[in-house]
Amino acid sequence: MYFQFIFVMDRVKELAPEHPEWKTKQPFRGVIEGDMKAVLGSGEKGLAEMLAVASTGITADQSDSIVQSWIATARHPKTKRLYTEMVFQPMIELLQYLRANGFKTFIVSGGGIDFMRPWTNRVYGIPPEQVVGTVLKAEYGSKEGPPVLNLLPGIAFVDDGPGKPVGIRQFIGRRPVFAAGNSDGDREMLEYTTNGGGPRFGMIIHHTDAEREWAYDRESHIGKLDKALDQARTANWTVVDMKQDWKTIYPPVKAQ
Repeated sequence: MYFQFIFVMDRVKELAPEHPEWKTKQPFRGVIEGDMKAVLGSGEKGLAEMLAVASTGITADQSDSIVQSWIATARHPKTKRLYTEMVFQPMIELLQYLRANGFKTFIVSGGGIDFMRPWTNRVYGIPPEQVVGTVLKAEYGSKEGPPVLNLLPGIAFVDDGPGKPVGIRQFIGRRPVFAAGNSDGDREMLEYTTNGGGPRFGMIIHHTDAEREWAYDRESHIGKLDKALDQARTANWTVVDMKQDWKTIYPPVKAQ
């Protein structure tokens, strides 16, 4: 499950006392009752609705504060580690290597930018302005007190699938020369990257390690990797097998 999804569910539980109508409305009822089958059964529409509700009625600065507070304390139920400690060590090493050799690195994710930007610089070395993601609607307000950006219900831009090349064009303005992904949601980004002129590199991480992480691909309801895995053969994208190729999955546990 995506970490942001867990964050959104925690927000729904926190806000539930203010919304008695959620007791009979999915996927909110599923979150309150712990019925994950019902929550996931709501599909992308339900997840988008929860994401919008979790951020509605607050300012962008308040959103940053809420995310920072959650990410500093929330732990994975299985590993008991902070979610920021469950990022991929090979990914961090690759980003450091690329930057050391003159590349500028970006995150282009289907996740929300308001969730990612408060902590990506600390964890990945990627500053907020180099994070491209799904964007919530917002408006500028200054009638009472200092000027603020208010987050509104609804999604302004979805940075997934065919939306990723659009997001790259709109927010970065240059076609990448190197792109890495791990799901069908990255397929169009890899196509866009590797069909440019000059040297190009596309990479897919295949989640095959059920012991050290989780094994999932073609049948997964989250992070599905099917068409992109097949296309990798004809497009000459490098497929990295997590179980076979990664000596380490997560960064070492820090001494307390």
